[in-house]
Amino acid sequence: MISFELNGDKVTYEGDPNMPLLWYVRDELNLTGSKFGCGVGMCGACTMHLNGQPVRSCSTPMAAANGARVTTIEGLNSEAAVAIQQAWQKLDVVQCGYCQSGQVMSATALLENNKQPNDQDIDMAMQGNICRCATYHRIRAAIHEASDTLAKEVS
Repeated sequence: MISFELNGDKVTYEGDPNMPLLWYVRDELNLTGSKFGCGVGMCGACTMHLNGQPVRSCSTPMAAANGARVTTIEGLNSEAAVAIQQAWQKLDVVQCGYCQSGQVMSATALLENNKQPNDQDIDMAMQGNICRCATYHRIRAAIHEASDTLAKEVS
């Protein structure tokens, strides 16, 4: 049996420990904010946090979640997450929207670990999050906007 915390709630899973985390969360728990994109961990649409770190849930086996804290886009509520979500709306980042939950998850993890990232930090943290609409310049601007918001809250 695999037990873990998902968005603050304890859950258990008794199936195949090699099944991707994404399938369990989407298909069995009906939390569909994390998207299936490529299925091999290359596009980032399925990004979730595992113990605070962004992971590609389409290639993360259920066994990796045992005893862990997993956060999906539905459970994201930290100060950094709120700042990111507000910046995304303010700067109208979304075009088609398919990749955005993964983008937001990666951007939030970045700001939770580095509240004042430069462009290189952003590029490194966001690498592997593919946006087929190419809104990368708006994504970077929104991360800077969220960073500025967090800096204002501290001062």
